[in-house]
Amino acid sequence: MMKSKKAAAALLSLSLLGTCAWAQNVKITPLGSHPGELCDRDRATIFEDPTGVRILYDAGQTVMGANDPRLGTVHAVLLSHAHGDHMGDRKMAALNAGTCDKPETISAAPNSTTAEIAAAKNSALVMIASTTAFLGKKIENIRGKPTAACAMDGITIAAVQAAPCLASIHLGGTRIIKAAGAARGVEITSVFASHDARVARDLLTDAQQKGVAPDNLNVSLDPPIGYVLKFTNGLRVYMSGDTGLHSEMQTVIRAFHKPNLVLMNLGLAAILPESAAFAINEMLRPASVIVSHVNEAATADGVLRPNTYTKAFIDQVKGRPVYLGISGKTLEFDGSGTCMAGGCY
Repeated sequence: MMKSKKAAAALLSLSLLGTCAWAQNVKITPLGSHPGELCDRDRATIFEDPTGVRILYDAGQTVMGANDPRLGTVHAVLLSHAHGDHMGDRKMAALNAGTCDKPETISAAPNSTTAEIAAAKNSALVMIASTTAFLGKKIENIRGKPTAACAMDGITIAAVQAAPCLASIHLGGTRIIKAAGAARGVEITSVFASHDARVARDLLTDAQQKGVAPDNLNVSLDPPIGYVLKFTNGLRVYMSGDTGLHSEMQTVIRAFHKPNLVLMNLGLAAILPESAAFAINEMLRPASVIVSHVNEAATADGVLRPNTYTKAFIDQVKGRPVYLGISGKTLEFDGSGTCMAGGCY
């Protein structure tokens, strides 16, 4: 009888340890041009799962290329679309260069910040097929050897790779990035976005530039996408990418994927504050929201500025907290989409 009690106590202890592990938070850190602010060009975001898997989303123009000390380990790189401010046709020479409204950048051509980082960090590229192939060639140019497809067990990719690799997906496709020894991995699914996907001309070869310039045309890569990330603690994040309103926000993303946190891109060329607020209030209905890609200097000394489009959006979101994507400030979320640490206010 005593042995049975001890065994039961041991099982309970193991169960509680498992529950604690399951309850750990996902860490989300924006990497912008000016620490402590939400600025015009800010897009890049690092997600860190409790198992240690680290994912970079839309590297863009506000990182300092592969040598940016804020990056750390990057197991997977995601890209919503090929526009230069997302793929990274330019980069910061130094943090705080220029102003929040007009950061000073230098060229990242011909390779892009996305390719630079993936090449240096041995990351898996998880994005639409033609975009993956395009960046795979850039990585080949950097490393001097072809970029291979990632080795997979079904749709699962080991987080640690010996070299950068390609994990192409199509619209609606899924890959899982799993840390060694982890029971489960981070599930990454591409979803529809209503936007454009032209490549910055500086990132094209000379021959390709000469081919499109006379007619003022551009080269487009695949459809633009958003992502849904399902983390091991239960958190489900919808990253909108650049998009206008579309019905799949409700019929597929909310109804099927059920995100409890939304990383919402603003930007007047794609979506107005009232449209973005409608998406949150009526179509997606998450527990929490992070606002990014604001295309303005949204803050001054870390405080939301009045008379900004960002404030207009936040003022129209009802019944849920909206957090600013402040550069360098890590927000931690539990599995329900509740902010648990990092300045939740």
